[in-house]
Amino acid sequence: MTAACILRRWAVRGGVLITGVVMMLSTTSCAPEIQGQALRAPVTTPDPPPEPVRLESNVPMTKLAPGEKPPQFILFSFDGVGVGENWDLFLETAEQTNARFTALMTGLYFLTDKARKKYRGPGHKPGESAIAFGGTKAEVVEEIEYLNKTWYAGHEMGTHFVGHFCAGTKHPGKDWSTADWNHELNQFFSLMVNWRKNNGITTGPDLAFGPEVVKGGRTQCLEGTPKKLFPALRKHDMTWDSSMAASQPGIFWPSKERGIWEFPIPYVYSPALKHRQTALDYNFWYTYNGAKNRPKDAPKIRRVVRQSYEYMYKRAFEGNRAPLVIANHFNDWSGNAFNPATADFMRDTCAKPETICAGHQDLIAWMELQDPQVLAELQKLPAVAVDARR
Repeated sequence: MTAACILRRWAVRGGVLITGVVMMLSTTSCAPEIQGQALRAPVTTPDPPPEPVRLESNVPMTKLAPGEKPPQFILFSFDGVGVGENWDLFLETAEQTNARFTALMTGLYFLTDKARKKYRGPGHKPGESAIAFGGTKAEVVEEIEYLNKTWYAGHEMGTHFVGHFCAGTKHPGKDWSTADWNHELNQFFSLMVNWRKNNGITTGPDLAFGPEVVKGGRTQCLEGTPKKLFPALRKHDMTWDSSMAASQPGIFWPSKERGIWEFPIPYVYSPALKHRQTALDYNFWYTYNGAKNRPKDAPKIRRVVRQSYEYMYKRAFEGNRAPLVIANHFNDWSGNAFNPATADFMRDTCAKPETICAGHQDLIAWMELQDPQVLAELQKLPAVAVDARR
């Protein structure tokens, strides 16, 4: 036992109070000893790390003053969102520019290959699909981790439905009734909520969000009609869609149809192609080489895509300021021809003044905040990027 500890115990037993001794002893530990060694002080358990907090919206919710121009909104969205390097690319690029995008989830990725029969598409047998399921249990957990990372980074979560049945398959989406679309959405949300039970997965994090955050999406291969699809969207408390071909050439302000905000896929002039083009990556690919997997074409395709997007932005920013719809996939088609060009456009444009790269729900909230007459005037403005002159 140390001299200081002996002195302290002696002082207490003798009833002696010496201020200097007490002051000295108050800074001295008197731990019990074993074989001449003091026991360690109790180890305190560190506090658990704080719960992650979702990044807030980047859209200022303010009304336009009379005569004030709106911001230039850009809506980036990605169909399917399967794990891969391109997902990392856009998460990093968005973080650099304070951009937000919309991740359109495919319900199949909530199921392992072994659990595929938990899904039954409209008019199909259990386990049938037009694209792959989620793989192994570890791969499904990795998908959940990426979805959580995307959600906490402030991005919007939407649906790309489930089975991806397009023209050329049995009972494709273009032939679906409202009952079929309701069935497919029921399947999507059930797979999302019950992903642990369906796959027997007990590891990894829980999904950080629920069905209530999914307010819109894009159908497989842009199939379906407002008459049959939109009642199903409304029944599932959804408010927007981005599946329909534009009703006119160029870029124009969105409007509601059958109670749903429609953000159509633009049909715009492309300076690189010297004609109008549906501005979706797969359509660019089909136009350029018939959607053939030729990696040698990648540099030229990237130039076409980049110049087309830049033209769309220039015409809209200098003209009607209508939101740009940039529809993309994470796929490495034709030598990853599309993702680098789209990421470069996001990096170079989203940080520009008076430009906001946002999610659909935030843009809807902004539009609905405006005076109805102001919004109506924006919707009346003529379309831009219609041709080489306007």
